[in-house]
Amino acid sequence: MKVYHGIKKRLYLDNCSFNRPYDDQSLLRNHLEAVAKMHIQAEILREHFELAWSYMMDYELFFNPFSERKNQISKWKNIAIVSVDESENILAMANEITGLRIKQQDALHLACAIEARCDYFITTDNKILNKRVNQIVVVDPLNFLRMTEVEQ
Repeated sequence: MKVYHGIKKRLYLDNCSFNRPYDDQSLLRNHLEAVAKMHIQAEILREHFELAWSYMMDYELFFNPFSERKNQISKWKNIAIVSVDESENILAMANEITGLRIKQQDALHLACAIEARCDYFITTDNKILNKRVNQIVVVDPLNFLRMTEVEQ
């Protein structure tokens, strides 16, 4: 049986992590992160974690050229316990985050996650993983599981 530390954690999975199972699975990192991401989603369904969604997820999904991926990922919006819309606060926060040399679109995702009071921002994007954002823990799916899971 798996036990997770403390109170139920709220997660924001960005589009990179949602798309990881569709990446080249012959690469070990992609495969391991895909398995970890699928496990995280299973734990969300078991209500061990909460999922947050945002208008940025909707925006990026709109431009996803692969209808199967778009349909599968968009189903998670209905599972999310909170969905964040654009606001002046999010735009201002994203502006600050771009000061960390994070692209505007990624900064908007991070600002949405912070606005949704997420504990973790889960991504597979190295450009985001290599940055420290004080208001939220930025982590890849594998390290998220290492940080939160303990055997009983």
